[in-house]
Amino acid sequence: MSVVPYKDKEGTKREQVAEMFDNISPKYDLLNHVLSGGVDIYWRKRAIKLLKKQQPKVILDIATGTGDFAIEALALKPERIIGVDISEGMLAVGREKIAKLGKQDVITLQSGDSESLAFANNYFDAIIVSFGVRNFQNLLAGLTEMNRVMKPGGTCVVVEFSKPKSFPFKQIYNFYFKYILPIIGKTVSKDSAAYTYLPESVQAFPDGEAFLDIYKKAGFINTKCISLTFGICSIYVGHK
Repeated sequence: MSVVPYKDKEGTKREQVAEMFDNISPKYDLLNHVLSGGVDIYWRKRAIKLLKKQQPKVILDIATGTGDFAIEALALKPERIIGVDISEGMLAVGREKIAKLGKQDVITLQSGDSESLAFANNYFDAIIVSFGVRNFQNLLAGLTEMNRVMKPGGTCVVVEFSKPKSFPFKQIYNFYFKYILPIIGKTVSKDSAAYTYLPESVQAFPDGEAFLDIYKKAGFINTKCISLTFGICSIYVGHK
């Protein structure tokens, strides 16, 4: 059974995740940076640098949320970035940020389901995702769709939370993630389920080699995992 945000409610994981992000969208960026100590910004920068040599012109940002990863991808000087997300609340915040930057001509944010993308085969030069694949209702289906819409020779970069394995960081991290983070998240966002769901979804997520196995089943080749910050986060790279 998949992990869902609201255990006392009916609805698919996709529906519940959309509702959760709609609820927390006004405070999402603040909480992201506070709860990670700002290191999430470094993780995204590191991931985008992996695409520098390829210089992709058309990029898809899956589960774009408030557009942070899409905005970071501007460093690659692409012609176009399309961000898709199932949460209209998050997209609304993202559009405001992009408008303030004056980058609406490059970045477009639109409603979309990662497991049923409204794009032609072999359309994008690169695909990026930060902290989104963990929320897919069907991970293999979502990754397979991403592979379908990416051009041969393209690169897919996935940033996602993973589970530290070294003592004592593993124990400190687990305590923070399980007990401290939900309290801060509930206080700021007023949605207690959202920041209980976060550690639960990370624990249930197939990270490391287990993710690479699914990545390969989805059609990606030359895959690799880059572990960051004592294993809190991993970058997964795949090609087509």
